[in-house]
Amino acid sequence: MTTARSTGAVLVLLVGLTVVGCSATPPPVVPDEPFLADFAAGRPGAAFQAQLFSLLRRHRQQVELRQSSLFAQQVVSDYLFDKDKIYAYLNLDDNELFIYQRLFDLLAADVVAPDLVVYLQVPTDALQRRVGARDREYRENGDVPPDSGYLRELNEAYTHFFFHYSSTPLLVVETSHVDLEWGDPAIDDLLQQVRLVGQGTRYYVPR
Repeated sequence: MTTARSTGAVLVLLVGLTVVGCSATPPPVVPDEPFLADFAAGRPGAAFQAQLFSLLRRHRQQVELRQSSLFAQQVVSDYLFDKDKIYAYLNLDDNELFIYQRLFDLLAADVVAPDLVVYLQVPTDALQRRVGARDREYRENGDVPPDSGYLRELNEAYTHFFFHYSSTPLLVVETSHVDLEWGDPAIDDLLQQVRLVGQGTRYYVPR
């Protein structure tokens, strides 16, 4: 579950990484998630269906990358496989979560850990303003903007997840005062931070 904004940020970063020697492959073309509309409408069981579909789709992408010759190159992705659990713990009941966790543990064994994770962090109030500014875009696309309460809960879940994340090197970028349509100087600065990341977590606040 990514947004156009987050994908755009990754594509800009991808251009810079290509310049400094990172090859990349575009993500596979996949159909829209068929259960999201029912989930948004609150249909019983739709959250579980949407979560399993998302998990299996991401797993398939990872397996295809692993099996292809392109996997020997560097790949930039706009999602983290482990992040799928954020939505599961937020949206599923205990029985559904039990089944989901068993399936996740089986599928995760096929996924190669990334060399680096970049987390674009933003305070909830700034996130809500950005979503509000896109209200017309949501309506024109036939979508309903996320509820402000759900946004707060989701953002807190992201913060908690990445605060405890230790599986790979992590770069946390604080973006409350940064437009994601960054200019060249900001992108160059971000790429420099990526190059400097070692083990553990590094925090970066753009100026």
